Amino acid sequence: MNARHLTPSMSLLLVFESAARHESYTRAAEDLSLSQSAISKQVQALESHLGLQLFRREGRSVRLTDAGRRYYLELTHALGSIRSATLQAMSHQSGSSTLRLATLPTFGSKWLLPRIHEFYTANSGITIHLHSRIGDLNFEQGDLDAAITVGTGYWPDCTAHPLQNEQLIAIINPDIAKQNDITPEWLGKQTLLTINSNPQAWADWFSHFNLPHTQMRMGPSFELTSHLIQAVRAGIGAGLVPQALILDELQRGELQTVGPTLISPRSYYLVYPNRNASLPSLIAFREWLLQQSPHHAAITA
Repeated sequence: MNARHLTPSMSLLLVFESAARHESYTRAAEDLSLSQSAISKQVQALESHLGLQLFRREGRSVRLTDAGRRYYLELTHALGSIRSATLQAMSHQSGSSTLRLATLPTFGSKWLLPRIHEFYTANSGITIHLHSRIGDLNFEQGDLDAAITVGTGYWPDCTAHPLQNEQLIAIINPDIAKQNDITPEWLGKQTLLTINSNPQAWADWFSHFNLPHTQMRMGPSFELTSHLIQAVRAGIGAGLVPQALILDELQRGELQTVGPTLISPRSYYLVYPNRNASLPSLIAFREWLLQQSPHHAAITA
């Protein structure tokens, strides 16, 4: 088959990628500053070029066909590689470099940002654009180069460098602590606040101290660790948080810990797609970050 036939125009591919990502011609039109009819016509042109139906209509909505979904998954990976290559070429030409880094919001504000000036001092030609992200990472859209996140170490098609173990500590409002005999048994009877991304943490804590799970009184849950910390300071309940994220509050006497730390099955990692391994800005940041970490091994999945 002619190679040109296997390489549709970039304009058609970008329209399809946006429409597929949103499963909406309307939102794709907003993304690309085109009319909805223009999106529809270009999708039809791509379908005609490929001889495939990529979308099916369901009322006023569109949904990817099985063939369309497979094509989208492959295409997003390819577009991400193109965007990464373009960024590297532009950075090299300008003599400067950028890194688009995602991080967990509380980890970023409590751990990374207080240290980042050291990186800039040693790497004045690099600019880091910081994005807050929670949950699953998606590098396929090409808007991120790397991320600092928490997990068990496996991200498909990515390299993961362990940075530090997640050490969890139970916390309570210090005014409440003064009025009670603070023990893990006492804490186990309090209202327990949780983080959405780690709902199993309290169950692990109860098991560690041989406390009955039946007495757990689950209270509000939070998306951000910083919000849970504020709730504990307000006296709403007890929290279980990474110790590294509350050092300032402990020093100021705003929180009281209960019991020893608990090593979580999760760790913090620097994660990036394998294709980004040679990005100069990432190499510099990786080397600096690993110097801050007790771990130096890399896990490639």
